[in-house]
Amino acid sequence: MNRRRFIRNLAGWSLLLALPGIARQAFAATVPLIKSKSAWRKLLPAERYAVLFEEATEPSHSSPLNKEKRAGKFVCAACYLPLFSSAQKYESGTGWPSFWQPLPDAVATSTDFKLIWPRTEYHCARCGGHQGHRFDDDPKPTGLRYCNNGLALEFVAEGTPLPALRT
Repeated sequence: MNRRRFIRNLAGWSLLLALPGIARQAFAATVPLIKSKSAWRKLLPAERYAVLFEEATEPSHSSPLNKEKRAGKFVCAACYLPLFSSAQKYESGTGWPSFWQPLPDAVATSTDFKLIWPRTEYHCARCGGHQGHRFDDDPKPTGLRYCNNGLALEFVAEGTPLPALRT
């Protein structure tokens, strides 16, 4: 790396460090968080780890988040990236917290063939933690149902600061 590029990069990183905390957090949300499975296993309770990084499914009607009605945000239980707003939550009758739309750029999808027919799996766009499956069978305006494992989420009530993104 030549001296000019080094100075330009140093100036860029200095600017990033000088940004207010909210701007830094927004920048950090766009950068993937990569940790080994053993590192996640040390950070998370066993049942959360199983859902988030082994793609387990919690029993239907077992999550207290299914009944959560307060205004707020639902964040990834692994990295704390906000994934859903309570404004997009609804009662689907499935026994899992369900949403008709995620927050912008919060989730990524892949195809899951575990039940023989293809399903759309979605996961946290930042850490890759498995959240649930998306179906095209429900409410307007999107017609989509994001059926989420409650163990993969934490709820943050409106007026409560969001947790800092995990590093």
